[in-house]
Amino acid sequence: MSYTEKIAFVHNSQVPETEKVARGLIMSLNLQNRAWICSAGELQVKSADLETTSLVVVVGGDGTILRTIRAISSYNAPVVGINMGKVGFMAELSPREALERLPEFIDFISRGNEKIRVEQRMMLEANIIPAGQNEPRLSVHALNDVTVGTSTVSRLIELNTSVNHVHLTNYRADAVIVSTATGSTGYALSAGGPIVFPEAQMMILQPVAAHTGLRDGLILAPDSVVELEASKGYQASVSADGFVDSQLEPGERVAIRKSPYTARFLRAHQPDFFYTALNMRLGLAYRSQRPPEEPDF
Repeated sequence: MSYTEKIAFVHNSQVPETEKVARGLIMSLNLQNRAWICSAGELQVKSADLETTSLVVVVGGDGTILRTIRAISSYNAPVVGINMGKVGFMAELSPREALERLPEFIDFISRGNEKIRVEQRMMLEANIIPAGQNEPRLSVHALNDVTVGTSTVSRLIELNTSVNHVHLTNYRADAVIVSTATGSTGYALSAGGPIVFPEAQMMILQPVAAHTGLRDGLILAPDSVVELEASKGYQASVSADGFVDSQLEPGERVAIRKSPYTARFLRAHQPDFFYTALNMRLGLAYRSQRPPEEPDF
């Protein structure tokens, strides 16, 4: 790796231990001359560093990875996650194995390594478009999902929903989620959506606690355009990957489509490891190993 190509170490500012681990790795691997470090929340002002960064190491949980991806998506730098969160679907390494195995991923960037592969994940783009206009006032990108919901606690919202400019339904629900395959193990799952292989190119349209309209989720083609607009008298807000980005003004609509950006992860595990991770991280292993209950007769 050229010394002009940097390695970013990103940590969770709310968990001090993540910064300690990141700094320890930089020192132990002798990366002081090519590494830089910041919190995920500071990445928005690090464009000059990101332009010459060839690898991003994220120390934290899935939330830290999501926040990092939002900030670096236009720079095309691959990510390696070191899991210090609760679930860790997106992370590749544990803190215990990071010191020994991280050099493999650094070597891949400079020389290639047949043991490492690049995993590409589809992202979403959400454009908030004012009434009577075609140009968005705000565009955001998300790896997991874009959610349009009420900005008022304990109140349903009515959302006029179309797919590819064809009216689908009017949802009366707590919210409507548009998810990627990656996001299928996130908020969409808790709303009753399916679990999808994360490298799949597709979209999930999933209502949350629907009162009227379609109650089941829909699987859509990756080139679909979903438009959501709150009915008159309802106040809506938009969030991407769990971060609230904007309140909608009356008449504004949200158009959600495949993002031009792709999240790139470096993996040592083969794609089928997803099923092992699913078993471990959603507690399925524990449930599957419980002995059968004795019959009542």
